[in-house]
Amino acid sequence: MIRSENTGVARRLLFSGLCAVLIFSATAARAADAFALSSPGLADGGTLDSSHAASANNCGGGNVSPALQWRNTPAGTKSYAITIFDPDGAKGLGIVHWVLYGVAPSATGLGAGAAPPAGSVAGTNRTGGPGYYGPCPPVGEVPHHYVAQVYALDLLPDALPAGLTRDALLAAMKDHVLAATSTVLRYGR
Repeated sequence: MIRSENTGVARRLLFSGLCAVLIFSATAARAADAFALSSPGLADGGTLDSSHAASANNCGGGNVSPALQWRNTPAGTKSYAITIFDPDGAKGLGIVHWVLYGVAPSATGLGAGAAPPAGSVAGTNRTGGPGYYGPCPPVGEVPHHYVAQVYALDLLPDALPAGLTRDALLAAMKDHVLAATSTVLRYGR
């Protein structure tokens, strides 16, 4: 009788273990297939070099946008929107460093300092102008976090007007985001 109970317990444990392995494998496979963003050569949370910093106000940089690459685009994607936002800037109110949208669905990334892809639409950054504006946190502060986000949209590339702020873009994208992904980059002086 004891042997039969032990066999039953062993079978239940084996079955539970197999279920756990299958669940873990399915979860890992979904994560591997998820829409994902990276900045080549930098891990999530990695530190930008000074070439990416602003070139104005003694920030010491070249105002070169970081390289971004994304993969596993969701089905039905008609365009992408990209933002870089510093939630630490302006004493926690945040600073918008880049707003770009209307990026063609065939794109899989942007090179460092590359011109925006043909047909893409420039939004408005922290200076009130278009394009990328590099980091320039105050000297001596803890390095700021720069959240680069890519949104896969069901909107055609020419669906939105030029010059949108980040807030206006987020409002216009409501109900049109198929998936979003992000990576965090850091920079301090």
